Amino acid sequence: MITVEELVVRYGSATALDGVELQVGAGEMVALVGPNGAGKSTLVDTLSGVVRPASGRVATEGRFAHVPEGRQLFGDLSVEDNLRLGAWRVRDRDPRHVYGVLPDLEGLRGRRAGALSGGQQQMVAVGRALMGRPDVLAVDELSLGLAPKIVDDLVRHLVRLNREEGMAVLLIEQNARLAFEVCSRAYVLEAGRVVAAGACDELARGSAVARAYLGGGVAP
Repeated sequence: MITVEELVVRYGSATALDGVELQVGAGEMVALVGPNGAGKSTLVDTLSGVVRPASGRVATEGRFAHVPEGRQLFGDLSVEDNLRLGAWRVRDRDPRHVYGVLPDLEGLRGRRAGALSGGQQQMVAVGRALMGRPDVLAVDELSLGLAPKIVDDLVRHLVRLNREEGMAVLLIEQNARLAFEVCSRAYVLEAGRVVAAGACDELARGSAVARAYLGGGVAP
């Protein structure tokens, strides 16, 4: 569903991504983890067409949707109007299927998006992406600034969409422990380069990744 080959992205003289390779197959949940400034958001912005690569190849199959870092909602519009904006590529702009996945949104449908809590806004951002009925969803920093219980609820919805509807997910996270718990494979990005890749359980057992991202290791 996502193919990235030898991707190079530059901002002026600065290289943000340097020879990055990444793949997400149909029905997979794959994590992209790394510290702030590693190039994670640049990668997903390139997938979305917001950033143009200097060289290399990026390709997505099926319908691709992106939940951006920071949510990027229209604060003066209602929740439902924000949701409808996500359906610009499809004919069906009825949000009922999103309310079925994220039922808490239905009670907020008339509220101003800017008046919502951070967790509610993140839910709207996910719902807006789902309005396009994507085959593959890239979620940039799902957990940023949110309470653990809210993050758990959002992750539960993503896992259900993946398992029940086969939607592929690329989860971009600084919280490696969360990402490794819900994804089968992961890539570790540092300073614009993939420094490790593989099954999440194997990466978690590797001493370098565990020390850097998991506080020394994970419980068996």
